[in-house]
Amino acid sequence: MQAAVVSPPVVQKQPITADQVFKALGHPARTAIVKKLETGDQCVCELLKDLGLGWSSVSRHLSVLKEAGVVTDERRGMQIFYHLNLPCVTRFIHCLESSDPDDTPLPCCAFQNKSSASPQS
Repeated sequence: MQAAVVSPPVVQKQPITADQVFKALGHPARTAIVKKLETGDQCVCELLKDLGLGWSSVSRHLSVLKEAGVVTDERRGMQIFYHLNLPCVTRFIHCLESSDPDDTPLPCCAFQNKSSASPQS
């Protein structure tokens, strides 16, 4: 009699939604983590040192970002490295942070939907 082979459960990846991403970016610590990951993969120990937060806080924030699809992780030996999965997020953050106080649209944010530019009477 042969032993039954047990396959690991298949995990279905959910599509990334704007709601999830914006919710995940809704905390200054998570935005700071995303900005740090813009420079490349980082292990938790590097994030701890650079952000000045406790291990449990960084872990919780990374979990939120990972669940939203903003970051992914990869085990390398004894450490887990985090990678920015949505580079467009940092471009969006930089665009918002550099917005002009006089409301002049910046080139990165100058998109205007022509159908909603002027209300129809």
